[in-house]
Amino acid sequence: MKAAVLKGFGPVENFEILDVPLPRPGFGEVLVKVMASSVNPLDYQVRRGDYQNEVKLPVVTGHDISGVIVELGEGVINFKIGDEVYYTPEIFNGQGSYAEYHCANESIIGIKPWNVSHLEAATFPLAAGTAWEMLYSRAQLKINQSVLVHGGAGGVGVYTIQMARAMGAIVYSTARKVHHEFLKSLGADYTIDYEKEDYTAAILKLTAGKGVDVVIDTLGGNTLSDSAVILAQMGQVVSLVDIEKPQNLIHAWGKNATYHFVFTRQNRNKLDELTKLIESGKLKPVLNRVFALPEIAQAHSLLEFKQGDRDFYGKIGIEIGK
Repeated sequence: MKAAVLKGFGPVENFEILDVPLPRPGFGEVLVKVMASSVNPLDYQVRRGDYQNEVKLPVVTGHDISGVIVELGEGVINFKIGDEVYYTPEIFNGQGSYAEYHCANESIIGIKPWNVSHLEAATFPLAAGTAWEMLYSRAQLKINQSVLVHGGAGGVGVYTIQMARAMGAIVYSTARKVHHEFLKSLGADYTIDYEKEDYTAAILKLTAGKGVDVVIDTLGGNTLSDSAVILAQMGQVVSLVDIEKPQNLIHAWGKNATYHFVFTRQNRNKLDELTKLIESGKLKPVLNRVFALPEIAQAHSLLEFKQGDRDFYGKIGIEIGK
């Protein structure tokens, strides 16, 4: 089978399209013909070597799959050949999604929503799964609570906004001005241009000094400390970003704040919940650009460096199967 193999950590040129052995499903596993994948920040972080202690080269990376089951291993009880499925491969454990076939344990896969294509479905598992874990599992966001989504135009951000709206929250988001109308169409009530506005001052003004109940951090930097300034009492900050430097959380102490740190986990229950949202129309795909598997380098460059499109938003799809 064809696969995009990462031969060394570093630039996008380190990907090479090669013939590699077809994987065989073990006990409790299924073999999936991969129809589509997508690109996430985690993908280019792995490629450039941020997690080189966790990844052994050469490696097939990638963290989103939508495809069709073509073979069952012994012991599989919940799926059959021909089922259309979607999922995130086990992170740092085995082959990733940039290949024509993939083996996965049945415990981490879900039935693909009927109302989206494979390319659209492949945009959901990692990004929307992370958003679901942040809002539902950690923050346990409630109706009429307020939430600030940092980086609302990003892959996780566009799904976090939609989920927060579906949960009945008041949604604020930071983003470039060019993305504001689009984010409002997804469900954001208020948008803040972080390039021209101090978001802490803007939030305090919009909330009459109360602050927001939940902050979703997809950016990092000083977000952990700065967001505490605009938290309401008993507020929560949920971050998916590595802590790059020490943070002064004195304001968080004064707010009786709770901090959650999320490195998303793979399981079928989460995908089943996403499927309900997608099939009900409450969660819609945001597929901005599509590349073929041999164009994986260009796809990485676009997401990592916004090459040729500084105002890119949403997700990049990778078409693999036909």
